[in-house]
Amino acid sequence: MLPTLLLIFAGVLVGGTLSLHRQGAPRGAVVVTGLLAVLATAAGVLWLLPGEGS
Repeated sequence: MLPTLLLIFAGVLVGGTLSLHRQGAPRGAVVVTGLLAVLATAAGVLWLLPGEGS
């Protein structure tokens, strides 16, 4: 369930990034939000990969 929540959160962050960019927000805010979206996506995908414990 946690990977699904992470991927949903990543989608919200991507939407927030696009919204901030369209509204002319400072570049730093857009970059930080985008990086958080990438990290949440990576965490959600990596969590789904089989590991040593599987």
